[in-house]
Amino acid sequence: MNAPRRRLHGFVAVLGSCGLLLTACAAGDLRQTPAGALAAAPAVGAAGAVPAELARYYGQKPGWKACAGVPSFQCADIEVPLDYDHPEGGDITLAAIRQKATGSGAARVGSLQMNPGGPGSSAIAYLLGNADSFSPAVRAAYDLVAVDPRGVGASTLVNCATGTPAAAPDPGARRADIGASAAAYAEVAAECRRHAGRLLPHVSTLDAARDMDVIRAVLGDKQLHYLGFSYGTYLGATYAELFPSHVGRMVLDGAVDPALDGYDFTIGQARGYEVAWKSFAADCATRPDCPVGHSVQEADRILNTLVATLNRTPLRQGKDITVTGDSVLGAVVLGLRSPAWEALRAALAQLRAGDTTAVQALLGVDEESDPGDQSYYAVSCLSSTLGTWSTVAQAQAALPDFRRAAPQFGAYYAGTLPMCTQWPVRPDQSAHPITAAGAAPILVVGTLRDPATPYPWAQALAGQLSSGRLLTWDGDGHTAYHQGSTCVESAVDDYLTQGQLPPSGTVCV
Repeated sequence: MNAPRRRLHGFVAVLGSCGLLLTACAAGDLRQTPAGALAAAPAVGAAGAVPAELARYYGQKPGWKACAGVPSFQCADIEVPLDYDHPEGGDITLAAIRQKATGSGAARVGSLQMNPGGPGSSAIAYLLGNADSFSPAVRAAYDLVAVDPRGVGASTLVNCATGTPAAAPDPGARRADIGASAAAYAEVAAECRRHAGRLLPHVSTLDAARDMDVIRAVLGDKQLHYLGFSYGTYLGATYAELFPSHVGRMVLDGAVDPALDGYDFTIGQARGYEVAWKSFAADCATRPDCPVGHSVQEADRILNTLVATLNRTPLRQGKDITVTGDSVLGAVVLGLRSPAWEALRAALAQLRAGDTTAVQALLGVDEESDPGDQSYYAVSCLSSTLGTWSTVAQAQAALPDFRRAAPQFGAYYAGTLPMCTQWPVRPDQSAHPITAAGAAPILVVGTLRDPATPYPWAQALAGQLSSGRLLTWDGDGHTAYHQGSTCVESAVDDYLTQGQLPPSGTVCV
């Protein structure tokens, strides 16, 4: 995505983009749903009735006013209960912005809510940076609406006061020492328990989906029209499961398969980046100045050598930033995700000459960060699909499977397996297929060589949804809409503006 993003150091910038069922886990406990996880999401409000205790939220009238510094947008705060099961327990605030539709009358469909992914990415920042990317037809049909989910961005924030950016542990330690990685995750969990404990049980995807229905009503829409990318597809599918009769025109681009558990999610994503690396390397091999050789096999060897060398002897250049082999893998992952192949070629060429400047640029080391925001962990660990709960021993036992699945990226991703093991709140959402029976048609968009949400996930979600329709893009990089494909743009825009789905089996090239 081209959304402007706050700095997300190291691995969270990668994993937060949200793979691919590949192989059984040698450590069987990794596949067990953590104690306390629900068997399935409850169907809340499917018939459209608003419980009396929530009526004041659904009926609120936010005070929209011009946003400071961006007068073409309107800003407002929306109140939602901290705990939907006990709404008397207090409120939290969701920050919202919108850009009013340019059309009126029959041309206007309603409001288009959107989420760029993460979890933890700001929807507000995405819309501010990307509103002009929407076609005139879409901008005529919809008020473009972005609300930072609970726990994220300008909404009531998961602030753990950790003093470090929202990131996984130092990637330099991950490959060599899963134990050190697990200890760093445990430290983040302890700080979040100490500083944000009251909020942590209430920032799940289920909660955010219920918020979306409140927002739908507050905006005056009978149905929710929605555009979700990456994690935003998981959020959208969850909404469709909870409120199938409220689904309007929904586009899920870069799909997460909700039936995967955290282990399969993680190993699948490692395989997804392996596929993307091979595509990059094959393209690079056709160029005379390719910094990683002239075959995929040579590129694999050169990358492995760079990573091993820098893990043994890291480079320290500029602002006292240390670049390790796993830092290089992080930069490669981000370059594949964008995709930013030209920048990645330049970074690898400089790195082979001993210069880490371009690698640092890919990692975003010069961007600002919020040292207290740990919303990525807080949301992920409440979902059995997104969060991983292995012990150090289990993660180490899984390493051979990860290396077989993805020789270049497997060990790097295995380091995240202990991410949630010490998290203070257990999941409230289990891994399970989502059918959303009774929902209006839902358009799922998949990219053949998407590294972060591999194409089989899109196939799986479209197949699970009772009204799913798959649109395929024969492309590279993470997500398809607004990535340069006229075919994808037209298909998505026709659906959003006219309700017209692309023919079954459509592949955009």
